[in-house]
Amino acid sequence: MSDMNTPKTIARLDAGSAIHRLIASYVHLLDEGKFGEIAELLQYAEFDIVGNVASGQANIEALLYSNVQLHADGTPRSWHTLANTLIDVDSTGETASASSYYTVHQQLDGFALQPIVTGKYLDRFERRDGEWRFVHRALTVHSIGDLQHHVKSAEAA
Repeated sequence: MSDMNTPKTIARLDAGSAIHRLIASYVHLLDEGKFGEIAELLQYAEFDIVGNVASGQANIEALLYSNVQLHADGTPRSWHTLANTLIDVDSTGETASASSYYTVHQQLDGFALQPIVTGKYLDRFERRDGEWRFVHRALTVHSIGDLQHHVKSAEAA
């Protein structure tokens, strides 16, 4: 019997798929300006945006609204791209960690399409009642471009 057919291998593949979906769901929701749905996705997690930490659904939603600019269409007018996602599921199959590179592009009238920030998401997950969920998400920054239309504190800069 091939290793690919063992129950443990299949469980690890299922875990990787579920975790990848959580990671991708976050960026889709962010680009759509759905902060309430992000807060629900992260409701069991500690969420760290470059040292600004929140936990609990209401606090996470408030953190997003206080830091990310929304434009006339109700979105941040951003486009997050994920790459190089590494997912490690522990031997018990109950916890996992992941790291992903991200690049954020933005475009508005009078602001040409351009990358505005790159960095890494560092995540931890747990499986509860058969479902994977975030327990920690940290956003780190590698390179910073023009954030004046994305980060609220950059508006005044």
